[in-house]
Amino acid sequence: MATGVVLNPDLTAANTVDDAIARARRVYEAGVRQIWIAQRVDIDAIALAGLIGAAVPGLGVGTSVVPINPRHPLLISAAAQTAQAASHGQFTLGLGLGAPDVEKAAFGRTWPNVVTRLREHLTVLRSILDTGAVDFRGSELGASPTWPVAVPGGESIPIYVAAMGPKALQITGELADGTLPYLAGPRTVGEFIVPTLVKAAAGRPAPKVVAMVPVLVTDDESAGRAYAAEQLAFYETIPSYQKVIAREGVSSVADLAAVGSAADVSRHLRRYLDAGATDVVLSPLRSEPGDLEANSAIAAEL
Repeated sequence: MATGVVLNPDLTAANTVDDAIARARRVYEAGVRQIWIAQRVDIDAIALAGLIGAAVPGLGVGTSVVPINPRHPLLISAAAQTAQAASHGQFTLGLGLGAPDVEKAAFGRTWPNVVTRLREHLTVLRSILDTGAVDFRGSELGASPTWPVAVPGGESIPIYVAAMGPKALQITGELADGTLPYLAGPRTVGEFIVPTLVKAAAGRPAPKVVAMVPVLVTDDESAGRAYAAEQLAFYETIPSYQKVIAREGVSSVADLAAVGSAADVSRHLRRYLDAGATDVVLSPLRSEPGDLEANSAIAAEL
């Protein structure tokens, strides 16, 4: 997988989808071969990924990430296979466990037993994608449809999970193709995530570790750090991220961002590769004129 960038939709554009496709073309023309799209409650990440993949041949498209709780795996499978067919094999499905406070505000409820749900969700997806059928009954999920579940042209979808805790990493190593850790620094990647995944995947191909790193290219590193701290403060309230930050041994979540000149950012990102990450993804902290081009140039050179 190529070094990628997160593409944030511009909701001020006259047509968000048209604008996203146009910017994806610019990224591809700059030499980037992989983009990622976050799931929101406005734009649907899987749908947009499929549309971009169809419009920009050769560009890898992925989601980073689709929460597993609000949608049944049958629905995610159908959407993912459709995106894979539309992009002619360029789609990657990135899943996340979600954040209880965010889900409570958005959907009016939370989902307990999220680790069990992750295992069952992946079990259903793996069955559909590997065999073209599913008949599963678990404690959290069931899936025994009597109608077809396979989409011709939608086969061979890589599944990644934004797993950072030991239980989620264990399940990811057993059932997924890799992980998409966000705000997990090089130390955490090398000393915890990689060995945990490799051990869990015994007998399977080694899962990939695609580190997603918040990035800000700027000439004023001090102001950039302050901006990063402001933008990332939310993550310091989430227990799973609190543990990751503590494991890395940094004083602030902003310390995990790649901030500074293009050379500074590149050096920071290479630390993840040196630590054992398969690849890195530049996740922009800002979306001002020139940011997409600056991030694309770095990604194309890594």
